[in-house]
Amino acid sequence: MLSAIKKFFSSSMSPSPDAQGPEAASDIRLAACALLLELANADDEFTDDERQHLESAVRRQFGLGAAEGEKLLELAQQAREEADDLWQFTNLIAENYSTGQKMVLAEIMWGLVYSDGDLATKEDYLMRKICNLLRLEPGYLAEARQRFADGSS
Repeated sequence: MLSAIKKFFSSSMSPSPDAQGPEAASDIRLAACALLLELANADDEFTDDERQHLESAVRRQFGLGAAEGEKLLELAQQAREEADDLWQFTNLIAENYSTGQKMVLAEIMWGLVYSDGDLATKEDYLMRKICNLLRLEPGYLAEARQRFADGSS
């Protein structure tokens, strides 16, 4: 599976300016998608609204077409299923994303958990855990959450 992931990224993903080469950028994008999938499944219900929001956000954020976005999410799901915990994903992002990039990811995550119109307790807990592992300040987390809770984002 690892070779399939590397092949996909080397042929279809453009590198992030902050990453150390295309392979690192690919791994970071895979990690971000794995976290998004974890959140989408946190309440044991992955709704159509969440799926549409997730697919759209991934395509928009990483500049992908529909087929590329679908493949990335498929590979991220495989990585998520093989992972022991979230640390491998959050650590990679925390070490390679700037604070601004992490904040954008947090905004995407909040949009995802609110896309079905409800914030489940498990989603709220997981958001806090992920943001802590990404080393984001709690004040920013509360501010971003409030914008989505109010429906202004």
